[in-house]
Amino acid sequence: MTSRRGLVWILGLGAFGLAFSITTTAAYLPPLLAKFTDSKTMIAAVLAAEGIFAISLPLVIGPWSDTFQTPMGRRRPFMLAALWPIGFCLAIVAFMPNIWTMTLIVLAFFSAYYVYEPPYRGLYPDVLHERMYGRSQGIQHVMRGIAIGFALVGGGFLFHVWHPGPFLLAAVATTAACAVPILLVREEPGEGTRVFRGIRSYVRTSWTVFKNVPEVRHFLIANAAWEGTFAAMRTFVVLYITQGLGQPLSTSSAVLATVAVGYTLAAVIAGPLGDRFGLARVIFFASFVYGIGLLVAGFAQEWQNWYYGLIFPVAIGGGTVMTLAWALLFKLMPHQHRGAIAGLATTTKGIGLLIGPLIAGLRGALAGLRDPRAGGDPARRVADEARARG
Repeated sequence: MTSRRGLVWILGLGAFGLAFSITTTAAYLPPLLAKFTDSKTMIAAVLAAEGIFAISLPLVIGPWSDTFQTPMGRRRPFMLAALWPIGFCLAIVAFMPNIWTMTLIVLAFFSAYYVYEPPYRGLYPDVLHERMYGRSQGIQHVMRGIAIGFALVGGGFLFHVWHPGPFLLAAVATTAACAVPILLVREEPGEGTRVFRGIRSYVRTSWTVFKNVPEVRHFLIANAAWEGTFAAMRTFVVLYITQGLGQPLSTSSAVLATVAVGYTLAAVIAGPLGDRFGLARVIFFASFVYGIGLLVAGFAQEWQNWYYGLIFPVAIGGGTVMTLAWALLFKLMPHQHRGAIAGLATTTKGIGLLIGPLIAGLRGALAGLRDPRAGGDPARRVADEARARG
């Protein structure tokens, strides 16, 4: 019998595998695709296709997993069905002979990824006691951070040696890690129908839950905003520092390192804080630190080294919000709709991932139109400003 403390680490390995796979594809697919096309738009379109699967598939898979009664349980059959396609697609994608077959394999990978994720998320409240929700999400984010680090550092080394290397590593690591919750977690067995009710029926169920459970609806709206903010910041932070503030890449790297340390620290401390003082209360106060910090950053005109002292607590605040968000949602889920709500939350994450960078990009473009000095060559802009000051 697995202890609850051991169970949260077993569940966390699922997040490790998912993070390892998606980080590898995001980091190393573009240079592979660039071998077949010079079009940045085409490369971006292949990667952006993830958003289509993130928005659509969870609306069906989530509620379906609520009614899929088997001796193995409700969630793990879906995870098992997705596991092998995830590993297989990662293993062969780098060996494809042209961009079209590579794109098909990437799309199959995204499809399997979003078959695994909603039931995996729904498994947490099924098997954990409520007082473990915060701690479990803290451990999950620590595991995600470790996976991202290994995928980027180890994958980067392997990519320079042999281009398929990172994808083969991801195939092994993802399959092994994502298999652990399937093998070691025990769900309550069920007996009943396993008939597929149809896409319309499951989408209607998701919409009904969204419409009739106001606490969940409010959370999902907030979740889209949190994910959109995080995606926009992740996409444009380097450009903001290098082009907006005229700093070298070394400064942006130092900022990213500061954010990574703060985010990791938040993953360690947020769970115990949320379980002790209340998840909603901790998220509420952390959101103010996060939001005000990003707002103040928009008024910066030139870089100051003391900004690191402001960036670190803002990173902790953002990391706390992102760590505890799902733990709070677990508490709001009616038992019979946990899969449907996990699917809805994954969908709102996808909406945020699509809309957040778009809004930030449009806002940056408008700022560039109002200030002709914005954008372009940072070194030239700095030199122009120096000459203007005499």
